[in-house]
Amino acid sequence: MSKKNVAVVMGGYSDEYVVSLKSGQLIYDSLDRNLYNVYKVVILKDEWYFLDKNDKKYEINKGDFSVNLDNHEILKFDVCFNIIHGTPGENGILQAYWDAIGQAYTGCDFYQSALTFNKKDTLAVLSKYGIPSAKSVYLRKGEEINVDEIVENLGLPVFVKPNQSGSSLGISKVKEKSELIAATEVAFKEDDEILIESFLNGMEVSVGVIDYKGETIVLGITEIVPQNEFFDYEAKYEGASEEITPARIDDETRIRVEEIAKRAYNSLGMSGFSRSEYILMDGIPYMLEMNTNPGFSPASILPQQAKIYGISITDLCGNEVEKALNKIKS
Repeated sequence: MSKKNVAVVMGGYSDEYVVSLKSGQLIYDSLDRNLYNVYKVVILKDEWYFLDKNDKKYEINKGDFSVNLDNHEILKFDVCFNIIHGTPGENGILQAYWDAIGQAYTGCDFYQSALTFNKKDTLAVLSKYGIPSAKSVYLRKGEEINVDEIVENLGLPVFVKPNQSGSSLGISKVKEKSELIAATEVAFKEDDEILIESFLNGMEVSVGVIDYKGETIVLGITEIVPQNEFFDYEAKYEGASEEITPARIDDETRIRVEEIAKRAYNSLGMSGFSRSEYILMDGIPYMLEMNTNPGFSPASILPQQAKIYGISITDLCGNEVEKALNKIKS
């Protein structure tokens, strides 16, 4: 049986591209060379390129996502392993393009990617399935901001965050009414739509859910203990947090979190890797957001959870490739 060509597609247009390159390297190193020919493809705002073993760049032909090599050989990929965090790989843009040219890829479809990248819409859909979230106010850039009304409605403190943004960029915790306008300006730098959410005082947990060998499984529940005020970019990617897997919760709460996390995943029609963030208050998980292309560097939460669950990175990544290949056959 001939080996399939797998492109590990990394990078992206946001500040998270650095993290994506690390995630891509782990997947590139982990895929089974007995089964696949594995290649690196980097997508940045200014250039899309294939990187050969000598780190030589070859431009990607966007007409069919192929590569013209030196010997006039054309390299095509059976599967693209999408590990771009943020735009365009986590918000549906890349998936829609791949669908249009008939290129197979890992992870969820463009609709699920676009939906889950939009926090407001995700939480609105999931509320219909009985999954609670914080009270919130939604604002578009240019709309009048009535600070008194927002504080009366949500109380203090509140979280101000971009509605569509990867990771924790642009998020502020606001304790005083006087700080609210400045926090909205920070969030609006990341997105034209923002959410202001009531403060949920409880334990934050990060829950990895995947579809593995035909079954939706919870890889693990990780307790987040940030050194900062909350699980911001520094806490997430620069080590300013303690991450405890499994989370220090009782069995009844664990079962409830697992059930809600699976329900959220299945209700949204998800596929591939996901990591959802919840705040536990009085044993009830309140959803914050779902990431469909979570960090996958060696220090990231999902690989840590897989290790404790007993699934190797090689098997975890191979499962994604095989699902994408089987999708083509069906």
